[in-house]
Amino acid sequence: MKARSNTKHSPLTLGAGALALALLTATAPASAQSRDPAYAAARASGQVGEKTDGYLGFPTAPSAELRHVIEDLNIKRKAVYAQKAQANNATVEEYAFTSGCLAIARTVAGEKYQAPDGSWQTRGAGAPLRDSRCP
Repeated sequence: MKARSNTKHSPLTLGAGALALALLTATAPASAQSRDPAYAAARASGQVGEKTDGYLGFPTAPSAELRHVIEDLNIKRKAVYAQKAQANNATVEEYAFTSGCLAIARTVAGEKYQAPDGSWQTRGAGAPLRDSRCP
């Protein structure tokens, strides 16, 4: 059996999980925002953004309270990714990467996201910069 690399993402694996992930995560940001006003405010103000690895990150240094809120959301995301990755015969990292691709695609104008080069960008009216491996 061939070992999987954390840096390569099979297009078949990404494609297979993309549909299931799209259905799963289509409402994730909205439901998270409705549960936690601190998250919604931080996202709207650009203090929190979507990362290429499928998790939330900080374009600027966060407060301790905001860091706690986002770490909690990231723990919940990882648990979902682990469950869905197993069901889709993928690694957690592959599934999280696909989720990051989809989450970045769903950002709206004014929101922050991480570009493929690792820099933080503010979404404009056009499409966000995404990794060429994104489905």
